[in-house]
Amino acid sequence: MVDGAWLDAQHFPPLQWSVQGIVPEGFGLIVAPPKAGKSWFVAGIGLACATGGLALGKISVSRRPVLYMALEDGHRRLQGRFRQILGEGVPIPKDLHVIVKAQPLAVVAMISEFLDRHSDKAPLIILDTLGKVKPPKRAGEDAYTADYAIGTKLKDLVDAVSGSSLLVVHHTRKAESSDFVDAVSGTQGIAGSADFILVLARKRKSDDAVLAVTGRDVPENEYALTTSDGRWSLDGMDLTDAAATVESRQQKTALADRSMEILRFVSSRPETTAKDVEAEFTDINNNDAGTYLRRLHEAGHISKPRRGTYSPVSEPSEVSERYESAGHTDQGEPSVSDASHTSDTSLFAATEGIA
Repeated sequence: MVDGAWLDAQHFPPLQWSVQGIVPEGFGLIVAPPKAGKSWFVAGIGLACATGGLALGKISVSRRPVLYMALEDGHRRLQGRFRQILGEGVPIPKDLHVIVKAQPLAVVAMISEFLDRHSDKAPLIILDTLGKVKPPKRAGEDAYTADYAIGTKLKDLVDAVSGSSLLVVHHTRKAESSDFVDAVSGTQGIAGSADFILVLARKRKSDDAVLAVTGRDVPENEYALTTSDGRWSLDGMDLTDAAATVESRQQKTALADRSMEILRFVSSRPETTAKDVEAEFTDINNNDAGTYLRRLHEAGHISKPRRGTYSPVSEPSEVSERYESAGHTDQGEPSVSDASHTSDTSLFAATEGIA
């Protein structure tokens, strides 16, 4: 036990970062659904730190020893992945150390040995994945207690070496939640033992993603990312810009959703005016209702038989034009459900400027 005077007199070193704003010193998790690209994400982080270049294409990082325990991959696959991330002709950095096979009981000793060897260089260790080394729960053992014990053991390892980071790849749970921390698979024991948590969210077939970050010493935020050919990068000039991009994307999605609702409303009636939309959607004023209708018409989603009045698309030429622009070839009149498959890009264009 210490008293306040002793604590007040202490001088502690500042928090160190493997990747500023994303990966601090300590034990952390990165979680995402299967095949979301998290192994490519951590490989890019590891290569950047072992080289001393740019992480996520924008964040300057210091060179440090990196241990990448890629327990779900082989050497050939890793070589190809690293070369694709680095680019043609760029050698894989010598400071990146790779292990592809390890018995669960040996992983702790391996991590401890690497930390001891590089204790003066603030090493980064990446464990991919936790599931490969997690021991089975003993009979009668509480699940939370078992998970917390695993996390605590990993945390104790990295806490013993100042400035070092341990980033562990883990899966998300299937159930959805409004709190991204709840996405961590297993009990709250694993998440509770971690110093920081990264949650990578990406829709299938999309190059856009969001990285949610939280932790004991990490400013909680969400950052927009993009991925191309296995390379992950911030969608913005820096973290502040990438956070603003997340808000911009959310606003566009909200506008597109509302535009789709209005499109369905117009398609269900013979004729619609701005006053009709205002009456149906009470949170939209007359001016914005008119703007939505005008932009939907300009994008070819609805007809305008006369001034101030809109109706569903019915002319064959209009149907053909709208379907061809969306990549369709049939000439029939679209139903309301057909309209719901209109591309997000065209809907964003139809609502641009409405805030």
